[in-house]
Amino acid sequence: MNDLEFNTVLNSIANSCNTNLGKKAVLQIEPITNKVDLLQQLHQTNEYLASFENENKIPNHHFEEITNEIHVLSIEDSFLEATSFQSMATISDTVNTLLKFFKKFKEYYPTLHTFSEEIEYTKIIIESIDKVINRFGEVKDNATAELRVIRKEINTIRGQIGTSFTKALNHYAKHDFLDDIRESVVDNQRVLAVQAMHRRKVKGSILGNSKTGSIVFIAPEATLKLSRELQNLVYEEEQEIVRILKILTNTIRPFADLLKQYQYYLTAIDVLSAKAKYALQINGLLPKISELKKVLLRDAFHPILLENNKKQQIITVPQTLELNEKQQIIVISGPNAGGKSITLKTIGLLQVMIQSGILIPVHERSEVYFFDTILTDIGDNQSIENQLSTYSYRLKNMRNFLRKCNKNTLFLIDEFGTGSDPELGGALAEIFLEEFYNKNAYGIITTHYSNLKVLADELENTVNANMQFDEKTLEPLFKLHIGQAGSSFTFEVAQKNGIPFSIVNRAKKKVERGKIRLDKTISKLQKESNKLRRTSESLESEQNKAKQHSESLSEKELKIQEKLENFQELYDNNQKMLSIGRKINEFSNNYFQTNNKKKLLADFMKWILIEKSKYTKKYKTVPIPIAIGITSKAAKKQQKTKRIATEKKLETVKHEVLKEVKKIRKQKSAVKKEVAKTNANYKYKLNDHVRLIDGKSVGTIDKIEKNIATVNYGLFLAKTNTNQLELVKSAK
Repeated sequence: MNDLEFNTVLNSIANSCNTNLGKKAVLQIEPITNKVDLLQQLHQTNEYLASFENENKIPNHHFEEITNEIHVLSIEDSFLEATSFQSMATISDTVNTLLKFFKKFKEYYPTLHTFSEEIEYTKIIIESIDKVINRFGEVKDNATAELRVIRKEINTIRGQIGTSFTKALNHYAKHDFLDDIRESVVDNQRVLAVQAMHRRKVKGSILGNSKTGSIVFIAPEATLKLSRELQNLVYEEEQEIVRILKILTNTIRPFADLLKQYQYYLTAIDVLSAKAKYALQINGLLPKISELKKVLLRDAFHPILLENNKKQQIITVPQTLELNEKQQIIVISGPNAGGKSITLKTIGLLQVMIQSGILIPVHERSEVYFFDTILTDIGDNQSIENQLSTYSYRLKNMRNFLRKCNKNTLFLIDEFGTGSDPELGGALAEIFLEEFYNKNAYGIITTHYSNLKVLADELENTVNANMQFDEKTLEPLFKLHIGQAGSSFTFEVAQKNGIPFSIVNRAKKKVERGKIRLDKTISKLQKESNKLRRTSESLESEQNKAKQHSESLSEKELKIQEKLENFQELYDNNQKMLSIGRKINEFSNNYFQTNNKKKLLADFMKWILIEKSKYTKKYKTVPIPIAIGITSKAAKKQQKTKRIATEKKLETVKHEVLKEVKKIRKQKSAVKKEVAKTNANYKYKLNDHVRLIDGKSVGTIDKIEKNIATVNYGLFLAKTNTNQLELVKSAK
């Protein structure tokens, strides 16, 4: 936990708590061993996070701690102060509000509702306290008849004291016995400010004097009598209040365990709220929980580094990494300051966070697995107290690793094998690595040892990886590349940092040629790999651009074709209207010249019949009518033969068309099924262009809540389930 700086994460979460009890609970968070409890907490936090973007926001859960009050309730014959009852009533009311809310919106917050169902809902505590205590934390006047009478008498006496004091003030003021200030207050009691020379002329009790002695403060005699009576009444009031509070304490005492449960419940809600706020801060989410032994972290961020970089406005580079049966152990190599340790800590910290019920900053399609044990050996950890060297400490760690390691273990080791003679330490590290491998443990190690890089290539389910470096500037890119060991760039980095070339060259001669050649080969391969990767990314980018351009051209071609067809149809209609206009104009001119109505009507009807015949031929499959003027039987028989032949031909064409229609229907059905399958796997997002299945109107998605999408059609909004939608165009 210390290696991974988990306490730093807890401190960040604690800062988002509303209560001290919540902060204490957060700082005590540890990985949860029970998988059911862990999943429940993760889903509760995820639901609370969703409430921030939901219209149905979870009500406020702030409360004042009542631990001392609950303790007092457990002591026989004890009683609580009025303000304590007010705190208990507030807690009870807050819990009731939350219970009613989660019951009302149980479809939105199922796990939070299940958690709330265990808490008893009651108004007895609130009602019992409200009868006695007002909203200011004081005992009400009508709590009992006796208290009402006493307080009424107290108010009367106070009025009389004010009247008698004013009377005495006016009397002695007329005789000029008083100083310019006339009156003052001593021990919460009004007194006359009498000039010292006239003190014997004023009846009353001397309660003090000014610093100079020129003024004597005297309480008038009449006022003193009333004040003594008031003190007696105040004492009676206090006794009555104590009696009332004892009765109320005995009424609430049976609910001590329930109040304790209420406080625990609100503390748990405060912790969930803080976790959700922290998740919002780091873009945390709940990834898929894999039943198979598999870890897939896509675009994973180190939360502490992410927060620090945000403050400094520095871009944080995410990591993508996978552990599975075919990729059981990853050996990361490469130069120092390249991000190996941060990658190691990122994986470890995110694993501890998710197993402690905290959402993590990864891509939504990431997958996690719950390990029984997470073992880390990160940093120097030289123990001065135990007088252990770095290597002795690490050997002690390896002994613990070997003892605890099993198939449900995740181990993370930084600078594996260092601290001793490179050859001997490297050989021992090889054996440790083989032991972890044989125990089917999952793990990630970082190293500079060449023999471990070679071993990673030899073991079937172990892979090499390296941290990417710019081979020209030797600046780290902080990107993890799986599948190839990394060069340490020892001499190159030394030269870049100003070490003279002559010294670097002499150092090269001290090292065995084989090692230099191996490091050079790895370095060269890494450079070639980087070039290939960049070329691949460039080609992929160009391919995507070409595809988009092709799609754009196809869309334009379809639009142009559609416009041409519409234009052709419009042109044909215009030509037809012009032809009709010319014919009518011809009839009109003939009529104007001859003034012969019969000829006009005959010509017009003849033209109408011809046009009707053309229309029938074009739009209806009816027999062709016999032309006007054909009356002979032979002609009629010939016409009938032609009509039968035409009908047969039309019937043949009809069958052929029906066959094609069936084919087209099958194709459309197949396309529809493919679209439905795509829609089932597609995860809708905001601004997607969609339409209802079998619908024509296209709208855009404005909001998605629990698979219910709000679709904007421009003039109106509609809500529907996402499985009823069909994707038209994905949002960019």
